[in-house]
Amino acid sequence: MATSDRSGVQRHPAQRVLKWLGDRVVAAVLLVVLSPVLLALAAWVLIDAGRPVLFVQRRTGKGGREFPMLKFRSMVNDAVRVGQELGVTDDPHGVVKDDPRITRSGRFFRRTSLDELPQLFNVLVGQMSLVGPRPDIPEQSVHYSAADRRRLEVLPGVTGYSQVHGRDEIEWPERIRQDAHYIDTWNLWNDVKLVFQTVGVFGRGEPDPVLDTHNIERAREDTAVD
Repeated sequence: MATSDRSGVQRHPAQRVLKWLGDRVVAAVLLVVLSPVLLALAAWVLIDAGRPVLFVQRRTGKGGREFPMLKFRSMVNDAVRVGQELGVTDDPHGVVKDDPRITRSGRFFRRTSLDELPQLFNVLVGQMSLVGPRPDIPEQSVHYSAADRRRLEVLPGVTGYSQVHGRDEIEWPERIRQDAHYIDTWNLWNDVKLVFQTVGVFGRGEPDPVLDTHNIERAREDTAVD
């Protein structure tokens, strides 16, 4: 029976257990079934862009704990520095339309989100869930407001509500509202629907990312402090 707490984090305890078990079982099965695809994609990145094949980045997870999130590399090495030198964007962690730092294989990944598949390993070891708010890097999460920190009440997801309701085309305040809505209304059936909706958006055109003014302001604040 569901409890009366307003947050989906505490409701549906039996479903939360099923989610915990389901995440690991599904991740393990997918890693086995998709192993030929993972090897083929890794080989493509190696041939197209060289080493490293995987992009490993510190992200902030549940409770503010950091973990190394895995992705197939879709941009040139040292993309933040290259972006600053090219003057691509004032957002140190963002991308722009037709970003020259994105590799040829990376263009395909950004259309299909297949670069996220290595995160199944993160799910398997309990650092992520199949569905949840997308994790930010520590340089972003350290500036979270109290409202923003609600995202850290649950495990971050390989996919989530925002991934099928705007993705990079929505601004930060809207993403926070969507994440809060996901947490407040959470149930296992909604997660299942989001997984199928994610599959449904594979192959759509690469979104036109919005300029994240929050990241720009944070970068300026950090520079001023230094």
